[in-house]
This record gives sequence, structure tokens and C-alpha cells, in this order.
Amino acid sequence: MAGPENPTPASELPEVARIAADLIRIDTTNYGGGNAKGEREAAEYVGAYLQSLGLEPEYYEPIPRRTNVMARVPGRDPNKPALVLHGHLDVVPAVAGDWSVDPFAGEIRDGMLWGRGAVDMKNMDAMILTAVADVLRTGERPERDLVLAFFADEENGGVEGSALVVRDRPEWFAGATEAISEVGGYTVPVGDRSAYLLQVGEKALMWIKLIARGRAGHGSRFHPDNAVTRLSEALATLGRAVWPVEMTETTRQLLEGIAELSGEVSTDPDVLAAHTGPAEAFIKSTFRTVSNPTGLTAGYKHNVIPDRAEATVDVRVLPGTEDAVLTEIQRIVGDDIEIEMVVRDIGLEIPFAGPLVEAMVAALGRHDPGVPVLPYLLGAGTDNKALSQLGIDGYGFAPLRLPADLDFTGMFHGVDERVPVDALVFGQRVLADLIRSY
Repeated sequence: MAGPENPTPASELPEVARIAADLIRIDTTNYGGGNAKGEREAAEYVGAYLQSLGLEPEYYEPIPRRTNVMARVPGRDPNKPALVLHGHLDVVPAVAGDWSVDPFAGEIRDGMLWGRGAVDMKNMDAMILTAVADVLRTGERPERDLVLAFFADEENGGVEGSALVVRDRPEWFAGATEAISEVGGYTVPVGDRSAYLLQVGEKALMWIKLIARGRAGHGSRFHPDNAVTRLSEALATLGRAVWPVEMTETTRQLLEGIAELSGEVSTDPDVLAAHTGPAEAFIKSTFRTVSNPTGLTAGYKHNVIPDRAEATVDVRVLPGTEDAVLTEIQRIVGDDIEIEMVVRDIGLEIPFAGPLVEAMVAALGRHDPGVPVLPYLLGAGTDNKALSQLGIDGYGFAPLRLPADLDFTGMFHGVDERVPVDALVFGQRVLADLIRSY
């Protein structure tokens, strides 16, 4: 496996990079549907680090090896609502042969940390831990109570992680009204400038299964009642469907900001998104429903026509449009295709306003003056969905100052995940600043 050059010795690395690399080396692959290696060792690593800071970690393992860990940091002002800083410890699978490096080696080369989780989201886990350490090691306390939570199973919709924690351990989040986590606070290019994207909403999630039924028979026969053919036709039609643009208050504000920074006179959302360089596809997904086929299962022998074929489809929709989209999907695939809901989760959208937003924008401004901050709606989802069941408003704020030519958003669940070490140090400092000031 040919890889990037110039490895950096661990002894020369800042602590945030060492912690992130250590977490990457703990393989927490989550294949979905309850099939996972488990987060226990990663949770124990996090718990030991929290304990070294004088905190008292608590663990919750509702399913063997699906471990969650939490610690509370007392703040200076107990009358202020608590703030949750949370991350997930699982990662999606990585096929080693597709990578330039071992995806679970946590290597640092050419000034970047490589490995599965470097982007999603062991980078942010390390930034949270070391930002808190920055504050506590100097004898300081945060402005308000902090709830530090690290969840299992986020890559499977949180059904064996945050959903169970919220259901069974709501006391962990007593007094908390706001939360920050992944997929926000990083830079994207806008024309010849850059801007930070602060995530204030998430699309709703629907993981569905399409099922076609037919008649079993010998593969040599004339056989028009073929489940595989029927499913393939329906799946191709759905996969090629172009969903209409639908704007929300957040996406309108985002486009206004892009237009101002780029000087683009067109009001076409896709034209404006094109000014964000490598983030273009990521931004475009926030304007419309997406329905991507992700898996096929059918048959058991080359010369046997099966009577059933199944496909999985990842559907992400704007908040409040879920039922209408399901109705349209049924029309697209036809009435003879069954739709089974596997996982369904809510969408979120909160205003780009208020004291916490102002504090996050101000913290970025102190460390990177003059760079604007724009709101956006995440096309994917986070554990903020589960916390919203407790009345906690969640934001995406994992601050990273990135090179304009780095396709950061394309590395979520992609090959050769990597993040600049100096971006991790930047994020740690911004988070520590926020903890001290908000």
C-alpha cells in the first residue's frame, strides 16, 4: 500500500493529535443493524482521560460492548443552564485496500492525521477532551456546568447509543438546554474567500428497505415474473430521481451569505453552491431530498430465480416533509414494491441567533479575525436528534481552519480520511475559549 510521505514521531505531536490518533487505533467499526465491534475500549480510554482530569466518569452499556461514557464538569455559575459537549466513538467500515494508509493506524504524515475517524469524528472527540483539559489543568473552571458525553452507535442512527442513553439516563443531562457536536464550525472556500459554516439544523433521516416479490423458478426459463428485475427497475428510477429544491430559513440565510461573499448575481441555489469549491455537493444536498440506494440482496444460486429481492435506500428529507416524501417514493417505485421503514428519525432546525451562537461566532472571530460565519442545514444527522427529545437545542461546532483545496466534506465516510494537525490545534483552542467565556 503506497501512502503519503514524511511520518511524524508521536513525541513531536500536540496532545490533541496524539489523543485523536490513539482513538483511531481503537477499531470501533459499526456495520449497522446491531453488527459492530463495539465502543467499550474507546469509552474506557475516554473515561481514563476524564479521570486523569479529576472528573468522575459514568458508563452506560445497555447492550454488551455498546458503551457510552459521561462526566460532568462543575461550572463557576450553577445558575446558568448546562452545556453538553458530545461526540460518538463508532466509525463506519473502511476497506483497507482502498486506502493509501492503514485506516486504523492513526498515522500522521505530511502534517495531517490519517485514519477512519479523523474526520468523523474522533477528531472532535479529541478536541473536546483536550479543550476541557486546557481549562482544568490551569485550575480554572468553565463558566457553566459542562456535560461531556461520548456515545455508541451514532453511525447506525444512535438506536443502540444516544437513543438508549436519553431514554434510560436522562439525569446525565439535568439542567442542560444546549449542545454542541460534530459537522459544523469548519471553513469552506467561497469564491476567493473563506467562511465558517455553523450547523443549526439537520435533515430528517429515513432508512427504508424496498422489497420486490416474484415467482421462483429455474434460471433457464422464460420468466417475466422476476423479483430481481422488478426491484432493479424500481431502484434505478428512484436512484435517478431529481428532487425539487426546497428552501428553509437556514438555507436562505446561507445562500445570501454566499452571494455576498462571491459576488454572484444569480439566485439559483445550485449556481451559488458551486462557489463553495469541494463543498459544493455537500451544500447542494441541503436544498432537496436525496434518496440514494446503498445495498442489494437477492438470490442464492446462479441458476435459481428468487422470489424476493431487497434493497436499502438512504433517504434524507427536509424537516416536516417526511410523509409527503414517502408517498412520492411509493409513486416512483410503483405499488407492487413494498416499502419497509428500518430507521426513522426527526429533522431539526433552530435559529441562527441567541447567546450561544453569538459566543461561538465571537470565539471564531478571536482566533481567525475577519472570516464570516454562515448558518447551514446539515444534510446528514447527529446525536443532537436524540438530545432534542430532552429539550436540548443542538449545534454543529467542531471548529477547524482548513486549506481551501482540501475536500473535507467529501471525506465523511470516504477513503483516506485526514485532517491537518494544525486544524486540530486550532479547534482545541477555540473550544477552550468558548468553554471559558460562555
